[in-house]
Amino acid sequence: MIFGLLALVVAAVFLGAALYISVAEQPARLGLSDAALLSEWKPSYKRGFAMQAPLAIIGFALGLLEWQQTRHIGFAAGAIAMLANWPWTLLAIMPTNKKLEATDPATADGATRALIVKWGGLHGVRTCLGALAAVAFLWACMGG
Repeated sequence: MIFGLLALVVAAVFLGAALYISVAEQPARLGLSDAALLSEWKPSYKRGFAMQAPLAIIGFALGLLEWQQTRHIGFAAGAIAMLANWPWTLLAIMPTNKKLEATDPATADGATRALIVKWGGLHGVRTCLGALAAVAFLWACMGG
């Protein structure tokens, strides 16, 4: 059960970080000017990715290890939800990221702001995947 409990902890940390971005950081950054908005988003995204990407892989691996031992569907579901963050990020979010990363903050405008608003919605899916994983792991850990 240790892998399952660790998977739950990792998913909860992932969820907490994603939720913070969705409900605190993203709304706050939208109050900035276009140039400042992009200037804040760029390093924030890089730091967030550096933290959340490994958490997604670790949560997947731990959930999968526990599923192999217990065969509880909750561990498999949580592991899949954690792993789903990778293709979602690479296929759905990365095109927006590339446009934002290629934009010079000095040239940021309303279109840049619209991309960051779009990015916030796309990131919300990661928050939901983190919540799904955390709930699935919690359910499995409780023996449900």
